[in-house]
Amino acid sequence: MSRKLFVPGDAAAVSVGADEVARRLVEAANGLGIEIVLIRNGSRGAHFLEPLIEVEMPGGRIGYGPVTPEDVAGLVEAGVFEGGEHPLRIGRPEDHPFLKGQVRSTFALCGIVDPRSQADYAAHGGWRGLKAALAMLPQQRVDTVKASGLRGRGGAGFPTGIKWETVFKADGDEKFVVCNADEGDSGTFADRMLMEGDPFRMVEGMAICGVTVGARYGYIYIRSEYPHAIAAMEGAIAQSREAGWLGADIDSSGIAFDMEVRVGAGAYVCGEETALLNSIEGKRGIVRAKPPLPALQGLFGKPTVINNVLSLATVPALFADGPESYNAMGIGRSRGTMPVQLAGNIRYGGLYEVPFGITLGELVLGVGGGTASGRPVRAVQVGGPLGAYFPPHLFDTPFDYEAFAAKDGLIGHGGITVFDDTVDMARMARFALEFCAVESCGKCTPCRIGAVRGQEVMDRILAARQTLAPVGADLGLLADLCQTMKFGSLCALGGFTPYPVSSAMTHFPEDFDLTLRALPASLEAAR
Repeated sequence: MSRKLFVPGDAAAVSVGADEVARRLVEAANGLGIEIVLIRNGSRGAHFLEPLIEVEMPGGRIGYGPVTPEDVAGLVEAGVFEGGEHPLRIGRPEDHPFLKGQVRSTFALCGIVDPRSQADYAAHGGWRGLKAALAMLPQQRVDTVKASGLRGRGGAGFPTGIKWETVFKADGDEKFVVCNADEGDSGTFADRMLMEGDPFRMVEGMAICGVTVGARYGYIYIRSEYPHAIAAMEGAIAQSREAGWLGADIDSSGIAFDMEVRVGAGAYVCGEETALLNSIEGKRGIVRAKPPLPALQGLFGKPTVINNVLSLATVPALFADGPESYNAMGIGRSRGTMPVQLAGNIRYGGLYEVPFGITLGELVLGVGGGTASGRPVRAVQVGGPLGAYFPPHLFDTPFDYEAFAAKDGLIGHGGITVFDDTVDMARMARFALEFCAVESCGKCTPCRIGAVRGQEVMDRILAARQTLAPVGADLGLLADLCQTMKFGSLCALGGFTPYPVSSAMTHFPEDFDLTLRALPASLEAAR
């Protein structure tokens, strides 16, 4: 009887030696005459345990991690193929504290299924959502998404059902579905992890969207820096088409939908939906003015749904289990779960899916275990390189779109990057302006010119710190520049750049003006 052995084959695990670990395990099993079936699954998201290998036993899988190639010999000697005891043995992965506290919906099968097997996806409940959608009337499909309360996971948080309904009702003999998989935010990896670990869910979600809005074709736009994800999605699309889940007659329903992968060159601005559309059309990736909205005049001038990976990958569960179960989770207008990505200087980095409402402090200090350096947390940036910096006194903020907006922040794609007390927040503010200057498409003046002028102002402030020269005038100019960029830029690249700059100035003024540091108690009270 053969034993199933799981060694993640996604980019995160491969980057820390998973391929060599797999090779040595197979070699050892062959040498011992043990018959194994090697499955290169996706990561479960506990990246501090990668490579996390698992052996299927009668009572469930037994995990070991993090396993280096040098650990393999000792594991084999300890009886790893029979679930033997070893210092790296963590037991059942789902019982590990990092995984046990999660409520997985979007990532329910990530790390569980074989991402290279359509049959395995189906055996684990895949395609139930698409089957349910095909059995519904057109308006019922739209109503299902609206009833779930699902909001776009790409950053803006726009209600997904409203967007789908707009395209559904739009006039047009041709419509499209576009998945924005151009994941470019620092500290984020949820899109990549899902495409590499559960690609058939993406196919199913896009097919449900196409069936719902009346689109017959879709594009998934992936950046070229994600070769593992590109290969996984192309393989899943081919297998899904062969199995009848894509093509001219989906599951013998008479409804047609097909899709393909388009590879982007890695421009950050192509994460903006209209720049992405231009790129798919073979044009330069620059932002379009709105209106017209893409829902009415999008790809090739046709009504188009543009959703993020996490939005589309959540859809199958809404149809398979009913929208009520998803809507029952969350807080306020933020319904369901959010796959939070913990990165930076953090002890337990990885993906943690949990209903909206958990506080920022619980995520950083509880789930993440604080800093990897052991020093105090000074700031966390939420929402990618253009997200606001939150100091510890705001850690009681619940993870909720409206709560973050009230604190002049944004959830964005759900990335949290942690910094300890050695960080220089003035230099982090300058980095945001430099990032915007490099990545700007150049179409609008506030973004194109504002970021460059902002860098110049920050350079003067940093130079003034060396001599404790006054910086009040430059700080005022920087604040004014941020307002201009925030409200005058054509898209979110220029519009969001002020968030890290303004939040750093607000919460860490002593990094901009060194005269504010270590003030006498009487002056500190007066200030």
